[in-house]
Amino acid sequence: MLELRPNCESCDQDLATDSPDVWICSFECTWCTDCAASFADNACPNDKGNLVSRPIRTAEKLTEFPASTTRVHNPELQVAKVG
Repeated sequence: MLELRPNCESCDQDLATDSPDVWICSFECTWCTDCAASFADNACPNDKGNLVSRPIRTAEKLTEFPASTTRVHNPELQVAKVG
């Protein structure tokens, strides 16, 4: 099950669980749209895998299976951005 992390790993922006503007890779690295758009080849800077839109979990299922509250923040990745 996806963790649904609460923030962008690069800029630390809070990300709503119901936002269509959140991107993840196969390792669940999590990015806001602005950061994801700045990575070369639409690839995760951690593992070079492609980024896809994070699925939205319904409110009913969030009650049963809540999103993660653990923040992952790697500010050094801001330097890795292209542009």
